[in-house]
Amino acid sequence: MSITKKDIKTVAIIGTGVIGASWTALFLARGLKVLVTDPAPDAEQNLETYLKAQWPTLTQIGLSEGASINNYTFVDALDNYFGEIDFIQENGPERLAFKRSLFAYLDERARPEVVIASSSSGIPSSEYVSVCRHHPERVLVGHPFNPPHLIPLVEVVPHTETDRVTVVPRAMEFYKSLGKMPVLIQKEIPGFIANRLQAALLMEAYSLVSRGVISAADLDATVTSSLGLRWALNGPFALNAMAGGGNFQHFLEHLGPAAKSWHDDMHKHTFEMTAEDIKDLSRTVEPMMQATDLDTLQKERDEVLLKLIDMKSKSSLLE
Repeated sequence: MSITKKDIKTVAIIGTGVIGASWTALFLARGLKVLVTDPAPDAEQNLETYLKAQWPTLTQIGLSEGASINNYTFVDALDNYFGEIDFIQENGPERLAFKRSLFAYLDERARPEVVIASSSSGIPSSEYVSVCRHHPERVLVGHPFNPPHLIPLVEVVPHTETDRVTVVPRAMEFYKSLGKMPVLIQKEIPGFIANRLQAALLMEAYSLVSRGVISAADLDATVTSSLGLRWALNGPFALNAMAGGGNFQHFLEHLGPAAKSWHDDMHKHTFEMTAEDIKDLSRTVEPMMQATDLDTLQKERDEVLLKLIDMKSKSSLLE
């Protein structure tokens, strides 16, 4: 018998770093029971501190029936709890050997109908699912965008043998029930989608600043005062169509040749990510970082994110 999203009452969280802790906060706010495990010495205390810090924000967003900051159990191992676990969200290190060992264990112990999702930011599950000898069809990636308790996106990435009739819809519906915006990645690709798009912009940003074309502060201002504002509301294809007078093809025919020449120039000046390049760029960026209160910046970011997400939820832009 399969588990539906309504039957998911208890979720297992493996790993309580930035992503795992944020997932835990969201699951608790949505009225779920959470079983948490992490071998790091201070993991339990750090999670408690994180939850207390984020709970006011989640309360402001709105708590689901049964929500409780205390409805979690930190355990040394999941061995004695697999009978009650309905969904697994793995947030371990981005190391292939680690994931292979962990997923072999989870596949052996978890009930057959339980989805095992990885928060991996770039490792496709096909690279470790071969160790799952029992039910590899219930393994997939459920990659959130940081921080998961605020940002709606979840990239659902099945491998070629993932059950697309039962497992993929179950995962999609579960994430939707949390208030997330799941998108289905049809084909596995390293880095998935959001991180690849982000990486493309970042590499050009690094190149421009390292070449002295613009300062790091002005580069950030350029993004937040232009692209960032528009992209918070519309994606590139919709924006292209609007810029083309409602015709996407017209946009490409009109601006495509110029964009191609810019792209060619970018390839000539790619940021190489050598140790020397990284050191030089970091030295350039450091003065801006020294002059920035990152804690205040993050708090202000989260406050504006909440307002923006609320506004979008009341329109057709976040359906």
